[in-house]
Amino acid sequence: MTTSERVPTGEPGVASQTPWHEGRLGAAATGVVAVALALGIAELLSALGRWVGVLGASSSPIVALGQTFIQFTPEWLKELAIRTFGEHDKDALTAGMLLTVLIVAIGIGLIHRTRPRVAFVVTLGLLVVAGAAVLTRPGADALDLIPLAVGGLVGVAFLIAVARSRLRPATPTAADDSAKPTDRRRFLSLLAGGALVAAAAGGLARLIPSAAQVAESRLRVTLPTAADQQRLDVDGTVLPVAGLTPFVTANADFYRVDTAYAVPALTTDTWQLRIHGAVDREITLTFDDLLAMPAVERMITLTCVSNEVGGKLAGNARWQGVRLADLLEMAGPQGGSDCVLSTSADGFTVTTPLAALTDGRDALLAYAMNGEPLPVEHGFPVRMVVPGLYGYVSATKWVVDLEITRFADVTAYWTQRGWSPQAPIKTASRIDVPAGFARLTPGTVAVAGMAWAQHRGIRGVQVQIDDGPWQDATLSGELTTDIWRQWSFPWAATDPGIHTIRCRAVDADGMVQTDQVQGVMPDGSTGLDSRQVTVTA
Repeated sequence: MTTSERVPTGEPGVASQTPWHEGRLGAAATGVVAVALALGIAELLSALGRWVGVLGASSSPIVALGQTFIQFTPEWLKELAIRTFGEHDKDALTAGMLLTVLIVAIGIGLIHRTRPRVAFVVTLGLLVVAGAAVLTRPGADALDLIPLAVGGLVGVAFLIAVARSRLRPATPTAADDSAKPTDRRRFLSLLAGGALVAAAAGGLARLIPSAAQVAESRLRVTLPTAADQQRLDVDGTVLPVAGLTPFVTANADFYRVDTAYAVPALTTDTWQLRIHGAVDREITLTFDDLLAMPAVERMITLTCVSNEVGGKLAGNARWQGVRLADLLEMAGPQGGSDCVLSTSADGFTVTTPLAALTDGRDALLAYAMNGEPLPVEHGFPVRMVVPGLYGYVSATKWVVDLEITRFADVTAYWTQRGWSPQAPIKTASRIDVPAGFARLTPGTVAVAGMAWAQHRGIRGVQVQIDDGPWQDATLSGELTTDIWRQWSFPWAATDPGIHTIRCRAVDADGMVQTDQVQGVMPDGSTGLDSRQVTVTA
């Protein structure tokens, strides 16, 4: 047998055949379609399984891989993603994952072109990695591997079918002239068919998920009238300055920073909260139990610890729910406890000082935001809202578990990664207008922005032009110490040229916002926001 007559890698025991090879572009497409088939089928089966309630969210390979990627991403890279992409950090992650999967898929296809068995081994290795990601997610079990296993088998079967399509008779015959076109047609038919099935499976998976059930569940919620409702004259306190951040942040505009690659799918029927640990009585509450309790409505400003000086990761909303202090009292925390470990439905954990939940502040287990049930991406059906603490130590979304414990005995997601376990919000202020590098005509210019020091309150805001004296700005009315305040300052911008504007806040205790520059780690950024603008001649 000559070298050209040997079967180099493909079908064992078929010595009379020699492979026809598609080009590199076709090989790359083969790998992409095979991986797309595997993931599409797996996502479809996962969606069906979640729909009927036999599989968990971790059965989705894409979700499991995304969460695992987030878990093991270095802190500096996470902070870079938040600084660079802000609330779109998940979109950036998704794009990065898709690019990685695409590169791997192309690699599999190119290997498969000449060494199918090696491609099968590489594919098996990838399935093992994805399986490990599934099993290491909180609450996952062996059943959650079924979608990945079936999807993987479909992908491998496609690779085998493509390998067989390459084979044609080795002995030249009159009919051999048509063999290559026939093989090409068969290959292209396989490719088109595989791509069509992958697209259909992926599309159906997006239609079936329990996200539809969650949306329906949210629409069915009837909010009770709050027994304890704030009477706030919001309209009478806002400052009429164009470009100033709205005093109340719309739900659609409220910042979102969390570790959930995919939003947990919870309905009010399936949600439960377990309160346990160092308590006199372990209790479990349903959503109906919460609605039956006295409702409290409070306006509270939240801030993310990843907010840079002058950043936009802060928002103000009206929250409705029940007091966490009342729930904890029902369980009866035992002496020596100083921490509440809260856990989200996706396994994310937070440690919050027990004192911050029981010292009289309006710490809520919230189920409504600005007069409507919580948006799904903001924690539906239930989340924590605690004034005066950064979100990573207080604002657990999709919360399902509260364990009364001690800081000495537990750590949480972010504290395991070097962030401080105690994180009261620092006094901060920012300039909203004018924009940086704006060109201003001479005259009176409104300099305005926001300031906050939740649970302490803001006494004043001062503005400095260039290196001149600090001058007092006008503040919006203080409704409560847990809410940010708007401020404005009329600047007589008469000198042409480049000018620097700075601002600083003074809290209710008389402490002036520090000008010492610190990054967001380990407990929030510090420094003064500033803008450079040009007054035209």
